[in-house]
Amino acid sequence: MTENGVIAEHVTFTGDNGDQTSAYAARPVGDGRFPGVIVVHHMPGWDDATKQIALKFAFYGYNAICPNLFHRFGEGSADDVAAVARAAGGKADEEFLGDARGALGYLRALPTSNGKVGIIGFCSGGRQSYLAACKIPELNAAVDCWGGRVIASEDQLTDQQPVAPIDYTSEMDVPLLGIFGNEDSSPTPEDVDKTEEILKKAGKEYEFFRYDEAGHGFFAVDRPGYRPVQATEAWGEVFRFYKKHLT
Repeated sequence: MTENGVIAEHVTFTGDNGDQTSAYAARPVGDGRFPGVIVVHHMPGWDDATKQIALKFAFYGYNAICPNLFHRFGEGSADDVAAVARAAGGKADEEFLGDARGALGYLRALPTSNGKVGIIGFCSGGRQSYLAACKIPELNAAVDCWGGRVIASEDQLTDQQPVAPIDYTSEMDVPLLGIFGNEDSSPTPEDVDKTEEILKKAGKEYEFFRYDEAGHGFFAVDRPGYRPVQATEAWGEVFRFYKKHLT
């Protein structure tokens, strides 16, 4: 962890299609060379809880950025904008990838960057992290926290999300960490089994950790599903994984 405090602020960066994209950024104070992390928010939106995760990473010595993936849907509370995004079918995958590449560039351009950048996402953001691991080889590590619909049926595919991320697995060149609760319904334990089977068959570098008595979003300190014991253990795996691949 950093001993000198952190700096946190709202910033903009150049995202998909050259759009100026809003984000919450946090970084350690000091002149060191720090790894970077892109924090991808969940479907409930660009909320305070996800911004606090960016702060957590800064506290532990990472430059972090949490892009507002829903900024094109309008302004307002996280809940209100997320409702608009949900009604529109969610964030388009290609647009997400453009924004993620922009966030990666923002982190690498920081004078305190060590040049390595990881990504972590929660819920829909976990799905997007898996997608990024397949489509953005410039990343150095990816963490999928209970990403639903990595495996998707035909009726779950949309114009915005036309291909299930699992179908891109052969393209994955980024080490992947998966964090899952065994009481989750999206993804189900069976979905996690299938994902692991496909990763293993494709010879990809991955680690999966599954937790009993934990469901969807068990990191979320502001929600009833928070499981402090399991969350603490899982966070330890995240930081171990990032230390291995980003430092």
